Amino acid sequence: MDGSAMEADRLIRGEPASHLTVVLADDHLVVRAGMRLLLSQDPAFDIVAESSTLPDTFLAVERHHPSVLVLDLTLAGQSSLRAIPELLAASPRTRILVLTMQEDPAFAREALRIGAVGYLLKEAAAEELLGAARQVAAGATYVQPSLGARLAVTAPGTTGPGAGPDDSLTAREVEVLSLLALGHTNQEIAEQTHVSVRTVETHRARIREKLGAETKADLVTAARERGLLA
Repeated sequence: MDGSAMEADRLIRGEPASHLTVVLADDHLVVRAGMRLLLSQDPAFDIVAESSTLPDTFLAVERHHPSVLVLDLTLAGQSSLRAIPELLAASPRTRILVLTMQEDPAFAREALRIGAVGYLLKEAAAEELLGAARQVAAGATYVQPSLGARLAVTAPGTTGPGAGPDDSLTAREVEVLSLLALGHTNQEIAEQTHVSVRTVETHRARIREKLGAETKADLVTAARERGLLA
C-alpha cells in the first residue's frame, strides 16, 4: 500500500491524518455551528471558512482551495446545485459533500453526476456527517445509505416497486418546483438556474402536467411532500 492509500485508510478509520481544510456553506448559523463543533472533534480537519451565500462560497473556495466543501443546496434562497461544476473549476481538488434537506433522489443523482462526491441529509446522525467527511476527504464517494437504496430503485428507466410519479420529475424540474414553491417568479428562476424564461415556463408546464399541480398551493404541497421545503 503506497503512502497516499495508507493515509486515506487511516482517515476513514478516524486515525490522525495530514492537514485537511474545510469550508462550510450553509445559510443557517446554528447548522454551521453544529458542523464546526462536530468536525473539530477530528484533528485532521481545520475549518478555514464559513459562508451563507453562493457568492461568499465562491470567494472562500477560490481563496482557500479547501480539501472538502460541505455544501447546502440552497443558500440564502439561491440554488447552489448548478454551481457545483463552477466551484470545482475554481478549485479542482476540492471534494464536495452535499448536506441538505432535499431528499428527492433526483437531486442526489444530479449532484453526483455534475461533480459532488457525497450526499447526506441533514436528518442524519452527527456521527454520520463526520464519517462522510472522512470518506470523501479520503477520495471515496459517500451517499447516505437510506438514500442510496432509493437511488438504486429509482434509477432512470426503473419500473416496479418504488417507482412512481415522484420520480418522473427530472432533476431540473425538481429544482424548478422547489423554487416555485418558495415563491420565486419565472424570471427569478431563470436567473438562478441560468436558463431562459421560456425554458422555465416549459419546465413549469411539465411539472403541472406530471403532478396535476394547478395552483400555488398545489405546488407547495407537492414540494413539501418531496422534502423540498423545511
